Amino acid sequence: MEELDFDPELTRAALPQAVLAVLSHGESHGYAIAEVLRQHGFARIKGGTLYPLLKRLEDQGFVEHTWQHDQSGPGRKQFTLTQDGRDELGRMAEGWHRMGRALTELRTHRQDMP
Repeated sequence: MEELDFDPELTRAALPQAVLAVLSHGESHGYAIAEVLRQHGFARIKGGTLYPLLKRLEDQGFVEHTWQHDQSGPGRKQFTLTQDGRDELGRMAEGWHRMGRALTELRTHRQDMP
C-alpha cells in the first residue's frame, strides 16, 4: 500500500468518521485503532488526539467501552460501535460523499462569475 499522510486539517475533519469506520469492523482498543488509522494515511495520530476523541464519541453515544483485563499487564479499554454510532457513520459517509461531489463540480465546471 502506498504510504499516505493526509493534510492535518483534512485529518482533523475526517478523524471521527475514520474511528467509527475502524470500529464498524469489530471491537478494538486504542493502540490497535491508531495502527489501523496509520495504515490508511492518518500517520500523525497520537494518543493525545485519539483518546479524547474516543471519549467524545462515547459521550455522544456512538461508542462504548468495556475493560479487558490482562494477566500479563494492565487492563485496557475495548471500544465497540453502538447502533447510534453505525447510524452516525452512515450519515457522516453520506455527507463526505456529497461534499466530494460538490468539490468536483466546483473544480470541473466553469462558473460564470458576476
